[in-house]
Amino acid sequence: MRLDPIRLAIPQVSKDTCREFWGSCLQFNQIEKPENLKLRGSAWFRKEAVEIHLGTETPISAAKKAHLGNAVEDIDALSGHVEQQSCSVNWDTSLPDRDRFFTTDPVGNRIEYLGDT
Repeated sequence: MRLDPIRLAIPQVSKDTCREFWGSCLQFNQIEKPENLKLRGSAWFRKEAVEIHLGTETPISAAKKAHLGNAVEDIDALSGHVEQQSCSVNWDTSLPDRDRFFTTDPVGNRIEYLGDT
């Protein structure tokens, strides 16, 4: 089993900022949506086997504790890239055997990255 896709809520007014975050900061590729879904105002992204759907909602309440987690091979390289893009990197040492940091998208959705063991 695997999650496919993961959907996060964003406000309509933040759509362009969130596209920039997922594309530049986290290096996801924006993918084409089916024609019948293009009018809904959302954006879809993919990186390797992970697909993210940003859906617009009003009002919105960002996921501040709930979060999506990603295991990555080179967590140091990724954290360096994220910081170079002026995005937040908050290291967390509460897992004794895993390197881990959190970042947030422009509307406050929390995203976790774990070093792949």
